[in-house]
Amino acid sequence: MSTTDTPQTTEQPPHKPKFTFPSALTVLAIVTIAVWLLAFLVPSGLYDRNDSGAPIQGTYHRVDSGQSFVDRLNDLFLAPVNGLYGIQDQKTGQVGPDLAGELYGSAGVFLFVLAIGAFITVVFATGALDRGIGRLAHRLRERGALLIAGIMVVFSVLGTVEGFAEETLGFYGLIVPLMLALGYDRMVAVGTIILGAGIGVLCSTVNPFATGVASSAADISLGDGIVLRFVMWVVLTAVTVAYVIRYARRVQRSPERSLTGFLPGDRDQEAASEAEEPELTGLHKAVLVTMGLVFAFMIFSVVPWASALTGDADAKPYGFELGWSFPQLAALFLCAAVLIGLVARLGEQKLSSMIIQGAADFISPALVIVLARGVTVIMNNSKITDTVLHSIEGIVKGTSSGVFAIIVFVVNLPLAFLIPSTSGHATLAMPILAPLADFAGVSRAVVVTAWQAASGWMNLWVPTTAVTIGGVALAKVGYDKYLRFVWPLLALLFLMICGFVAFGAVFT
Repeated sequence: MSTTDTPQTTEQPPHKPKFTFPSALTVLAIVTIAVWLLAFLVPSGLYDRNDSGAPIQGTYHRVDSGQSFVDRLNDLFLAPVNGLYGIQDQKTGQVGPDLAGELYGSAGVFLFVLAIGAFITVVFATGALDRGIGRLAHRLRERGALLIAGIMVVFSVLGTVEGFAEETLGFYGLIVPLMLALGYDRMVAVGTIILGAGIGVLCSTVNPFATGVASSAADISLGDGIVLRFVMWVVLTAVTVAYVIRYARRVQRSPERSLTGFLPGDRDQEAASEAEEPELTGLHKAVLVTMGLVFAFMIFSVVPWASALTGDADAKPYGFELGWSFPQLAALFLCAAVLIGLVARLGEQKLSSMIIQGAADFISPALVIVLARGVTVIMNNSKITDTVLHSIEGIVKGTSSGVFAIIVFVVNLPLAFLIPSTSGHATLAMPILAPLADFAGVSRAVVVTAWQAASGWMNLWVPTTAVTIGGVALAKVGYDKYLRFVWPLLALLFLMICGFVAFGAVFT
């Protein structure tokens, strides 16, 4: 029989699904199981503690964990619950004496994340923030460098105070046409958005999802170290803005030097030039002013002003210091969400739904915090935290304070790749990193700064973040071309971060 007598079929090879990096929750679930198994192999041990609960160097000694297999099994399955409540002793249900802050910290941070999620969602529901940025972009459309600087500074401010990152994905439809109309390419739009917000998050001053969670896990105030972080934010933001403007001017002068080239229609400026200026009503202005006042008051309420102004960590607090922590801040943002809704006249039903939706949208980072804290509880229940701490103590022992701060920054880089969630990364790493600062004679605030710089630096380019991958996709820019564009800046930022954290460790 000839081959023409039978129908020919061509079998397609089975489609191989592309590898997708697991979510932060999945990574932490794997880490939880791995740490639980590791607890069977790592010997238990403890440090003696001083009056403030910090471990005393040179006092580590081996102890019996006192846990049966059933106790350890309970630890594994109750890890998320224990992460929320901070329970150390499964038999008594009590928090251990050296973890008294865990009960307060984990639940407080969890509720705070939900509260700020509700606040941010209500603000976006008013349309004020979108229109405010759109109006700024339109008014500066004929002054390209000033437009780039203005947008990047606004995004950086939002990044440093509230972790503005994923929210930037909604601005590509506005900023890409504007940049093309000014004679730039799509890479300028990508750099303006990703690097603008990203450098703010990298240099977070009071960002609740980075600085806030890390400070809580390190058992320090949110305002500790804010002066160093603010100076770092000013300098690194200026450097990043200058880098993007330098590239933009190069492309404007010589389009053939563009890293991305131009798609059909990119050189047509009519659509952007004819776009109308977004209207900013009195209500929108009132919302923006109210939002600014809320964040300003948050900064005021958490900063230890006496310590910040005198440089003395033991300075007696001034009478006007509030010393607020996460429970008060959670209440502040819930009240602020209601206030914003009333100012914007959203109505009872829409305001209620926005608050619920906002809390629901932020349940993921809140659960990441809980699960990461559960890992810490497992380690403490099995008494291996101090053993791990003791092993790392040998690495930093004898190093100068500046070298120690750089080591903390470098050590956190691979962790930031595995756990792109800043809050999860902070909750997992800080219980071990913060006590190391005590051994090295370095302020715990410097460790928080080094940690968040590592997390922020990685999130400027790693493919595990939706901000980067989603941004280049929306702008129709190849990820490889983005890496080519950003790597010189990354190298410069790396060196500058090392300099800042080393300076902070020596002089603060």
